[in-house]
Amino acid sequence: MEFFERWAWYGFYNAFALYLTLSKDTGAAGFTQAQKGAIMGTGTMLLYFLPLITGAIADRIGYKKVLVLSFISYVIGYFMVGNLESYEAIYFAYIFLAFAGALFKPIISAMIAKTTDKESSSIGFGIFYMMINIGGFIGPFISGLIYKTSWDLVFYMSMLTIGINFIIVFFFFKEPGREKTTDSFILNVWKALKNIFITLTDFKYLLFLIIMAGFWTAFNQLYYSFPVFLDDWVDLDRLSFFLGLAPGTITAVTVTSLDAFFIIVLQLWISTIAMKHRPMNAMITGILILSIGLLFMFTGQNPWIAIFGILIFAVGEMASSPKFTEYIGRIAPADKKALYMGTSFLPLAAGHKFAGYLSGDLYANVAEKFTLLKNEVLARGLDIQQISEQFTRTDYFNRAADLMGLTQQELTKFLFDKYNPDKIWILYSGIAVGAALALFLYDRFLLKGGQVNSNTADNY
Repeated sequence: MEFFERWAWYGFYNAFALYLTLSKDTGAAGFTQAQKGAIMGTGTMLLYFLPLITGAIADRIGYKKVLVLSFISYVIGYFMVGNLESYEAIYFAYIFLAFAGALFKPIISAMIAKTTDKESSSIGFGIFYMMINIGGFIGPFISGLIYKTSWDLVFYMSMLTIGINFIIVFFFFKEPGREKTTDSFILNVWKALKNIFITLTDFKYLLFLIIMAGFWTAFNQLYYSFPVFLDDWVDLDRLSFFLGLAPGTITAVTVTSLDAFFIIVLQLWISTIAMKHRPMNAMITGILILSIGLLFMFTGQNPWIAIFGILIFAVGEMASSPKFTEYIGRIAPADKKALYMGTSFLPLAAGHKFAGYLSGDLYANVAEKFTLLKNEVLARGLDIQQISEQFTRTDYFNRAADLMGLTQQELTKFLFDKYNPDKIWILYSGIAVGAALALFLYDRFLLKGGQVNSNTADNY
């Protein structure tokens, strides 16, 4: 179920930033970067925050019922996002889709915990993470090949793929044993919120979560800004030509799927190296490596440099991201491990919200080709009508190129050379470096190289 759910989700999600912002005549929504950031940031934040509530729902009414509800909501959500047109409607549809994901997310990890023991849990969760990355590679790789033919195909693919899970849940899924409770649903949710509040009164732990929100803010630019940057500035046809493929075959979504591919290939090796070091040191090192990856991802117009950047980014991700969860599990007091693990989603949720904000107007003013072109048109006093239902962004680009006496390729190079949109890497890498530095200072002066809580025996 995790494999097909991730296939469906990332097949859609890796392409979502492009769907929201590309010209309407391509079948996309044609929104601004700010609108994209608001939709993706808010919806995905809820996806990581709502499991607090949806987990209580699953525990109360049963996993199978909630899974069926999740898959039905997924199908409806993908259909709505792909067929609604207005900003408000797609905003609502994505929040609905996030709710479907929030129903699904806490169940699978809970199922693995319930169906494995001390000896088998490691391999169980290992298979789980392997399925995440295989699905996370296959989905966007396929959507990268088909979205230029029709955006509808992307959403149909996600609907069909998540639909396969109906077969699994009805014919192969066995409801696990659940602890019976006489508490009401509202009381369960209240208890969960109260427990989180109690956990966050640990100042050192709260500070750690805030720092990690910075890491996730930088990390999420893989989905929020990088596909847009690739599509605007990087000559991906050089890759198509090198591989003997027709122009346009290799797309921004295809390239972003390589992050999951590199993780599939390298995770075992990187994990073997990381396990020899303190989780805090592994996180700091991993975040610094990821910041270097962001530098190469957003530098220049050479696709090979961008791919190299994704490789470095993936190495940093593999070194830091798994250690985040491990670290929380290790430093939590023995009698509060469940409470501490329950808060691990908070920096992810905050990171998505901040990432959405940074990939909005700020990104547009620094690095979006359309915004930079409008600035150039205004500076030259050229007479080009405003974007409308009849006059699309594509029409705007074509008209501007004609008035400047340039081809589209020449126009792209001119704008890149004049406005240097690749300087956006300074912001994204800077946030990652800032998070790594904050973690170092946190470890050096607040923890003094030791643990968060004195009740924790091991030195992390």
